[in-house]
Amino acid sequence: MTRPVLVVPGLNGSGEGHWQRFWLEDFDEAQLVEQADWSNPDATRWQQGLEQAVRANPGAIIVAHSLGTILVARLARSSVASLVGGALLVAPADIERTSALHARSYEFGRIPTERLPFPATVVASRDDVYMSLDKAILLAKSWQAPLVDIGYVGHVNVASGFGRWVEGYELARQVAEQADRWQERPRRATPEAQLRSL
Repeated sequence: MTRPVLVVPGLNGSGEGHWQRFWLEDFDEAQLVEQADWSNPDATRWQQGLEQAVRANPGAIIVAHSLGTILVARLARSSVASLVGGALLVAPADIERTSALHARSYEFGRIPTERLPFPATVVASRDDVYMSLDKAILLAKSWQAPLVDIGYVGHVNVASGFGRWVEGYELARQVAEQADRWQERPRRATPEAQLRSL
């Protein structure tokens, strides 16, 4: 992959053996978007960290997991949205369900439902305790991103048997190809530009 890759974990980060860790090992162009506190997600601070990484790597493909996918969706209203090449959004996490499962609250705001202004693919499981497949389908539709149903594989993490995930590499490559086509699209002229041409 010729584009830079930004790896965005979710709650508690992606520890040893996680497929995102293998991504960092397998691709020289991949880098981890670090956060100061992985156990206590703060939407504003986490977004600032991601925006800084995007500014430093324009055109990057973002590979996000769990709560990290929700963070990426927050970029829809960010000033750096146009710098994002594309995103692979794996196993989105429902914020309320995450709070219930961990018996604590997380200040991460609502799940964004705005259309994503960059190409993206959502990957979801049929038995993910952090988000039902039905909700993931609705979310993907609101983001206007295709959804890949990968069956009964839990939260797509170490606990569900995901170490080095080569199928994910292919999905990211497809997103990168979408990004290339997206970049080549003719831009629609603004109303002001159309008036100037009259």
